[in-house]
Amino acid sequence: MRITTWAEYGLISALHLARRAGEGPVTGRAIAAGESLPVDYVEQILLRLRRAGIVDSTRGARGGYVLARPATEITVKDVVTASELQTFDMHCTSSPLDEIRCADSTSCSIRPVWALLQAKIDEVLQGIRLADLLANEETVRVRVKLDAPPELARRMLPVVSAG
Repeated sequence: MRITTWAEYGLISALHLARRAGEGPVTGRAIAAGESLPVDYVEQILLRLRRAGIVDSTRGARGGYVLARPATEITVKDVVTASELQTFDMHCTSSPLDEIRCADSTSCSIRPVWALLQAKIDEVLQGIRLADLLANEETVRVRVKLDAPPELARRMLPVVSAG
């Protein structure tokens, strides 16, 4: 699995909105400036998040974006799927090595491994909510049941901008 800038910026943008819940709409430009992200990326990602029902938008001078639901109800999987359009790229379907070899009707010994990996990734991402990320790293570690020592767990978890 490779986390692209779409997923990372989507999560950073959603967390920015979660931190500001109850303060009114925030423009994409303000999110980009506050998080040191490219404005064009943020605007495109916010459109994807809006289409997925993760954010709501308001037009006008005081317009902008807010979370459509509380941060306790929005999972990392929701945001990654909306931003990236998927959580895991199975090359069997997106970029088949060979049409005959990679067809669904063909018995493939590798495809079940990728399917299991996708299910596990989705399970972990579904188990972490934006509110968990806002709370603290310990909450996230407990939520995903990482039994690794804290220093290893910190390296395993994505770094999320604090401001």
